[in-house]
Amino acid sequence: MTDAEILLARCAELNRFSARPDGLERVYLSREHAQVNSRVAQWMAQAGLRTWQDAAGNQCGRREGRTPDLPALLLGSHLDTVPDAGSYDGMLGVLMAVAVAERLGDRVSELPFALEVIGFGDEEGTRFGTTLLGSRAVAGRWNEAWWDLRDRDGITLHRAFTDFGLDPTRVADAARAPEELVGYLEAHIEQGPHLEAADRSLGYVTTIAAARRFTLSILGEARHAGGTPYPRRRDALVGASEAITAVEHIARTCGCLATVGRIAVAPGAVNVVPGRADFSLDLRAATDEDRDAAWDMIRARIQDICSARGLRFEALEIHRAAATPCATWLRAAVASGIATTGDAEPLGLWSPAGHDAMAIGHVTDVGMLFVRCHDGISHHPSENVREIDVARGLDALENAVLAIAGERLRQ
Repeated sequence: MTDAEILLARCAELNRFSARPDGLERVYLSREHAQVNSRVAQWMAQAGLRTWQDAAGNQCGRREGRTPDLPALLLGSHLDTVPDAGSYDGMLGVLMAVAVAERLGDRVSELPFALEVIGFGDEEGTRFGTTLLGSRAVAGRWNEAWWDLRDRDGITLHRAFTDFGLDPTRVADAARAPEELVGYLEAHIEQGPHLEAADRSLGYVTTIAAARRFTLSILGEARHAGGTPYPRRRDALVGASEAITAVEHIARTCGCLATVGRIAVAPGAVNVVPGRADFSLDLRAATDEDRDAAWDMIRARIQDICSARGLRFEALEIHRAAATPCATWLRAAVASGIATTGDAEPLGLWSPAGHDAMAIGHVTDVGMLFVRCHDGISHHPSENVREIDVARGLDALENAVLAIAGERLRQ
């Protein structure tokens, strides 16, 4: 079997570690999380890495460079999934990192840095509703308030730690200092259609999305549907409908991504004019400035709509994440790795989706390699990749590591 065939077979094997018999679901600090860590640790050891599970439940492996205790180049992604997931989001990147370590073999001992691989335990936030717990622990950005988070069964994060065999008082031991790391590279499926549209196997990431999320509320007056003529109506749902259409128009115009994924109407009776409509807004852009400019336009337009209809508008921001630019030197290394596969002018893409690299970017420079996925489908059982693209991705990631080594030797 080729390296790519072995890697894809390993992805399929990880599907066995699922909480559901009818699909893939693997959440943080679960029995399935422990099982997948154990299996990945076996593959890490086979690749010549010393393995351990860190204080936040991330699965780690390390091989020393030309001298002991050098700073490490960290390769990785995540091993958890969303409900009813596909086989490659996160897992592909972890297993590509393991495969690159195995391909490098004894050459790792000639590198001017140690090589580490990490499988983060929680990128998706499926169990406790807060994303990037594993990578934020590694970045030293753990929030003590998280201990009281509860899953759908009422189990706190604190109890889940202890049930998993971890010591909550030691979670800070997972944190890495900037001087311990050379940088971080993450391979990941694109989760979008751009590589496929361009007929490219691979791309390098320029920046990871700047995001903001809001709960938006439009307040009107609930009145009898039959007894209230149009001039007297203050229909919150009609106002919200116009606002949602405006959100899409503004986002299309400014090149951002805006999604309304949830709406609730009160009182919700068939014969009552809606008095209140609450809806979500997920707003993403390549830069903080583009994101914030789009929000200013959206907010102003919704306020105008409400004023014209005699409605009141309220906005509650519930999430904000700054854009995470990939370091120029790591972008160059990834692009040079892609070039070795025959793509003379590698494609740069911004990532609208979030990744562990966002958290790790607080402690070291980050770079990302995108691998084409069929039709851009992700977070779904139809998620799929081609063997040739995985093979080229392995070559690109390996050569990116070697390019980084060469650059550091020249410094």
